Amino acid sequence: MNLSYRIGYNIFKLLARGFFNHRVIGRENLSIPGGALIASNHASFVDPPFVGIALDEQIHYLARKTLFDHPVVGAILRSWNAIPVDQDRPDMNSLKSVIRRLRQGHKVLVFPEGERSFDDVLLPGLPGIGLIVAKSGVPVIPVRLIGTHAALPRDGKVIHPAEITLVCGRPWHCDLSQYNCEGKELYQRISDDIMKQIAALSL
Repeated sequence: MNLSYRIGYNIFKLLARGFFNHRVIGRENLSIPGGALIASNHASFVDPPFVGIALDEQIHYLARKTLFDHPVVGAILRSWNAIPVDQDRPDMNSLKSVIRRLRQGHKVLVFPEGERSFDDVLLPGLPGIGLIVAKSGVPVIPVRLIGTHAALPRDGKVIHPAEITLVCGRPWHCDLSQYNCEGKELYQRISDDIMKQIAALSL
């Protein structure tokens, strides 16, 4: 880990243990060699670090493109392996960047829903993650965060004490031959299957 990443990693780990009794179920499923797409539900701004601290290696994240406009914030995000993404319109550059990093052997965290849920109920997955899976050929690790919505909901401004648990599913290797379709329909069906795996994870 680079210095900036390690500092952030250790700070979030201390906060997670001290205030949220953070625990990980199925941690062994994260420890696979090479590139992998970590697919998580999304209910809170605090979701990325609560996934990141579950691994003993650096992972890569997606972050809103406008955050990089601030020199200091942008520098920190880049040091934390963040990939800028334009959430207001389709962003093929970001998708290509994710695919490239996966092929290079990195692990990338994505939120298939594309936005935070207002009520902690899973939203439908978007086809973008299906495209990434189809083009990269790496395994998908489905994970589910439980408790982050209670800690900081989408419309909340104050963090509340909460028990936060990360449940990690087994790596899934997508077999494209099982789908009798192509293009956007293929990508959407892959996304739907990933969301089903996330939904099936529980305490």
